[in-house]
Amino acid sequence: MAKGRITKVAGPLVVADGMRDANMYDVVRVGEERLIGEIIEMHEDRASVQVYEETSGLGTGTEVVSTGAPLSVELGPGLITTIYDGIQRPLENIRAMIGNNLKRGIEVPSLDREKKWHFVPSVAAGDTVVPGDVVGTVQETEVVNHKIMVPPNFKGGTVKSIAEGDYTVEEIVAVLTTADGAEEQVGLMQKWPVRVGRPYKNKINPDMPLITGQRVVDAMFPIAKGGVAAIPGPFGSGKTVTQHQLAKWAEAEIVVYIGCGERGNEMTDVLNEFPELVDPHTGKSLMERTVLIANTSDMPVAAREASVYTGITIAEYFRDMGYSVALMADSTSRWAEALREMSGRLEEMPGEEGYPAYLGSRIAQFYERAGRVICLGSDDREGALSAIGAVSPPGGDISEPVSQATLRIVKVYWGLDAALAYERHFPAINWLTSYSLYADQLGGWFNSNVAEDWMDLRGRMMTILTEEASLNEIVQMVGMDALSDPDRLKMEAARSIREDFLHQDAFDDVDTYSSSKKMHHMMTMVLAYYDKALDALQKGADIKDLIDIPVRETIGRFKYIEEANIDENYNKIMETLDAEIGAALAKEEEY
Repeated sequence: MAKGRITKVAGPLVVADGMRDANMYDVVRVGEERLIGEIIEMHEDRASVQVYEETSGLGTGTEVVSTGAPLSVELGPGLITTIYDGIQRPLENIRAMIGNNLKRGIEVPSLDREKKWHFVPSVAAGDTVVPGDVVGTVQETEVVNHKIMVPPNFKGGTVKSIAEGDYTVEEIVAVLTTADGAEEQVGLMQKWPVRVGRPYKNKINPDMPLITGQRVVDAMFPIAKGGVAAIPGPFGSGKTVTQHQLAKWAEAEIVVYIGCGERGNEMTDVLNEFPELVDPHTGKSLMERTVLIANTSDMPVAAREASVYTGITIAEYFRDMGYSVALMADSTSRWAEALREMSGRLEEMPGEEGYPAYLGSRIAQFYERAGRVICLGSDDREGALSAIGAVSPPGGDISEPVSQATLRIVKVYWGLDAALAYERHFPAINWLTSYSLYADQLGGWFNSNVAEDWMDLRGRMMTILTEEASLNEIVQMVGMDALSDPDRLKMEAARSIREDFLHQDAFDDVDTYSSSKKMHHMMTMVLAYYDKALDALQKGADIKDLIDIPVRETIGRFKYIEEANIDENYNKIMETLDAEIGAALAKEEEY
């Protein structure tokens, strides 16, 4: 065990001599209060340590002791519903012990050591198991069946003993005999270093969408299960609310939410709101399938860097069970700022805007851990980890390094627009700047599972919105009257797409979520109005009569119709549309 003495303290960075026997990324304990830190640079026997707690009061000569192990997380029953800080300390347990103020150097196990869990074996003595195989299950919450797996770093072998019963996370539930005669003990808990991705058999092409119930996402810019997406946007444009919506409604069995360097009041809203939210998929509290990691902006900056790795390692663990996991990181810009601060204190050569030269590779390493995979084990389980990161560019300028490094990696870009937010258009995702590189490969799924004309409708809507942007320039210069009647009708169709389809109220009980079938009905109605009105216009109908037909208001209100009634209302609206377009045409023919 390496022991050294502090020679320099610079904020969260501590330099210690006499650490020759320590290794990079070893966890160390600093001073009498045993502050937790991690070695991030080595020069001969001098180690640079980023300390994950407040370093005020530390002085030169203070002892630094290496634990000889990298920063790791505890993985086992008890993760779900728990609120952790960036280095996996359970905040609620700490509050119960010492009150509301987090003291330095406090050591609380991440998983409850006293609680007993009922373990049900799924293999028997004499069976052969390999790393990743499920040896049994624990019902962690009403909605999450926690699978106990042979750790990936075990050899596997024959099950020597296994028994049903109530166990703590430290107790052994199964003993394996390996091929060379050694024994391996499997408990309910395993540990894994956060900076090392958990292994899998192989990655699968992401050709299934992660349905979110958000129309602008699913219809226009879909994300695949196992995909990666970024939500850049300026202050007040709705990044956090958008991520809350995705956490609530995405078809993921597990949600891991990382509040990385966000304001304390935003994190408080999350902590208060999630337990009260009713999960639409299960009818239970959303927390029954959620892990929260709270690392607010007033917490030590070094812990931000650890928090994203802590979160994605927990997410990989549930992915390995065969679950679909959605990871929300809010926001990776704060993480990058922590990297910049630590890089500056290490006196490294700065890159663009002071960020370290390795910023791009660190962001890539994080997002590359997402994916749809065949998990380790003999049963070919399929798991998916979808990563959605918010980016907070200063002043909304996405040309800055963090946004650009992120966009080089992710395949979905939901660009939030301050102008749309000020117009109260939410989600404020700009349809002209956003994109999804998954759209074409997911098109086959939508055409097969929702409606065969899904991609055609999507393409036509995007075309109308793009043409509206060109027509708007003419309108701003010379006014609406300068447009031809077909172009005026196109502007009206685009307005209907924006206001009736893309605009979605997160706080309305019905509109907060739309099924794929409902989205298809809405796309069909909006485009049917445009097609039928254009046909009537060419036959001589008056443009004003076509714009003012009452059914347009009914189409706009369709988003507030409950799912059980959508087919009945859709058929009525289509009949009314035909009748009113016919009446407008007949009125003109009379004259």
